[in-house]
Amino acid sequence: MQNKEPFIINRIKSVGFAFKGMLILIRTEASIKVQLCIALAVIIAGFYFDISKTEWIAQIAMIGLVLSIEGINTAIEAIADFIHPDYHKKIGLIKDVAAGAVFIASIAAVTIACIIYIPKFT
Repeated sequence: MQNKEPFIINRIKSVGFAFKGMLILIRTEASIKVQLCIALAVIIAGFYFDISKTEWIAQIAMIGLVLSIEGINTAIEAIADFIHPDYHKKIGLIKDVAAGAVFIASIAAVTIACIIYIPKFT
């Protein structure tokens, strides 16, 4: 039986692994890079238009949602490719469904952005 690490040490290591995963996503995934640029643009717009606290909460939540779902999509694609590197109809379906989840989150984010920003231009 091996010694268990203390809870705090284990949590610190977990945060380190999560941070490493985030950096891998940012460095290797073009879609994350695009979404980060869009996130930066809406953050700048938020400061420019002096959006409300509630609008900031909605905007930050949508940025987090889209980036998180994109990370999950990337992981699903990597697992699918590892399990079955050649084309397979079922693997294609799995990848399409995961990409569809990102698309749904993105539609929600764009809708929230329109609700926040369209009135600022009228």
